[in-house]
Amino acid sequence: MTHLERSQHQLFPFHLVQPSPWPIAISFALLSLAISLGLTMHGYISGTGVLFSSLILVLYSMILWFRDIIAEGTYLGDHTLAVRKGLNYGFLLFVLSEILIFAGIFWAYFHSAMSPSIELGSVWPPVGITAISATELPLLNTIILLASGATITYSHHATIEGNRSNALNGLFVTLWLIIIFVVCQYIEYTNATFTISDGVYGSVFFAGTGLHFLHMGMLIIMLAVCYWRMRNYHFTTTHHVNYETTILYLHVLDVIWLFLYIVMYWWGA
Repeated sequence: MTHLERSQHQLFPFHLVQPSPWPIAISFALLSLAISLGLTMHGYISGTGVLFSSLILVLYSMILWFRDIIAEGTYLGDHTLAVRKGLNYGFLLFVLSEILIFAGIFWAYFHSAMSPSIELGSVWPPVGITAISATELPLLNTIILLASGATITYSHHATIEGNRSNALNGLFVTLWLIIIFVVCQYIEYTNATFTISDGVYGSVFFAGTGLHFLHMGMLIIMLAVCYWRMRNYHFTTTHHVNYETTILYLHVLDVIWLFLYIVMYWWGA
């Protein structure tokens, strides 16, 4: 039965996904990335060739999988209202899992910061650690993220209203603001006076801000894909699930960064 015949006989609004190799492919790619990352960090693998090969494999599998999803939603008409609701609910659960991860990191931070042990000198930051000033690059990054939240909202409203030019301009500015944020964060890391191996402070600081840094890298990819799709007329005023989930992701990361800034840069220093 062809896809057209199947859609004509389908009496329900849900999408029955065709057999796909990408879930199992990306599972093995992620397994390879996790193992190579762990072995490289502990010195069992010299060099980064295996690590970057695994990373490229993950990204390539993601591209092929997303290509099929875009085709299903844009050209085949499989993303009905019920399917779009399911995609949004699934992404909300993913966001919830991200919030819980950061909640665990904040818990670890407060555990040591609110009652520093004698090994830390009974002070926070520990003796020998010079904290990063909250009024320098972290403050600039906070302003950049707040601005990106405004520009992406402007673009979203323009999309709903059918103003293609304003939607593209707002999304383009947002993409570059996030790129600037990531560059500033990299500059901050390269000039920090401590590393992730400098006790509990370094570990929990880089675990929190570093995890947020990785998420911002993923956000750049998501925004770039949305920009490409918007330029190719994939989005309509009522059907832009990919864009809505990306916007939600950006706002959640904005809020998480505000907590990171207040706790780790301002209060913790």
